[in-house]
Amino acid sequence: MGWEIWGHTWAVNLLQGHLRQGRVRHAYLFCGPNGVGRRTLALCFAQALNCPQPLAPGEPCGTCRTCRQIAQMAHPDLLPVQVESGNTLKVDQVRALQHDLQLAPYESRYRVALLLNMERATISAQNALLKTLEEPPGQAILLLTADTPESLLPTIVSRCEVLRLRPLPPADLALILTQERDISPDQARELAHLAGGCPGLALRFYTESERYQDHQRWLQDALYLLGQGRVERFQYIENLSKDRDTFRAALQAWMTLWRDLFLCVSAADVPLTNLAFESALRALAHHLDERQVTYCLAALEQGLAHLDANLNARLLGEILLLGWPYLKPEHVGAPA
Repeated sequence: MGWEIWGHTWAVNLLQGHLRQGRVRHAYLFCGPNGVGRRTLALCFAQALNCPQPLAPGEPCGTCRTCRQIAQMAHPDLLPVQVESGNTLKVDQVRALQHDLQLAPYESRYRVALLLNMERATISAQNALLKTLEEPPGQAILLLTADTPESLLPTIVSRCEVLRLRPLPPADLALILTQERDISPDQARELAHLAGGCPGLALRFYTESERYQDHQRWLQDALYLLGQGRVERFQYIENLSKDRDTFRAALQAWMTLWRDLFLCVSAADVPLTNLAFESALRALAHHLDERQVTYCLAALEQGLAHLDANLNARLLGEILLLGWPYLKPEHVGAPA
């Protein structure tokens, strides 16, 4: 079994080297985009740290009770900390973790703290964690995940071993999906591009049909709205913005659409993300200019940041759609 990781061979080799040489750090920070494999790699490392019957030094068996429980985040010596409510990771959660880390491991060599999506931790929560990073308990290892190191306090990052995970080339991921999941080559290629080379995201699109269908529907809605006036756009946003998580997912889908349009308008020799919409997007690009597309893409990126800062979702959506160009309905195509 061993490390069940697609790609990131260099990261696996680095972590195995630390284990084999007895140079395990007290804290690791796994960075990269959503679905790239941050949590999966962290859990595999936790298995390697505590597997009672490793296949070789640094090589967990993956099948024993300890490995299975860690994979399910249900092991007594694995302490997961993640966003529960309010869209942030709070200082009380960090303080509870600090108390638990002072206890000796129940049955394994290490107590492993797994802090997921640390970019969503409040400043007070990050500051509280500093004390543990500066004076870690002897039998505790902290594993943090975040989108980028820059989203955390520099004092947090400086006390961690940082591993920056990159998406796989879509062609490589498509081949893995075909070989490992028996997905047809055409579907694997679409999923790999749709996920931007992130294995976890590609698998979620494949196994969660609603996620895939929602993404495609939001793209179709965006194309439709480009041919509609202000009243129709406001009515659409009124319904979409009622659920913040759904609204965030729609904005993320729209970002991939406007990125694709930017590639089309600028005639970049780069594959698109939304292959099912390629013909429609290339036709639409003839009615847009680079300035318009750049503005919309930047506004969506800023809109996501404002949504995470708890700004009014409906007002935010109305402002975003007001900034989109108004096109003739016949210029807005649909996927073939």
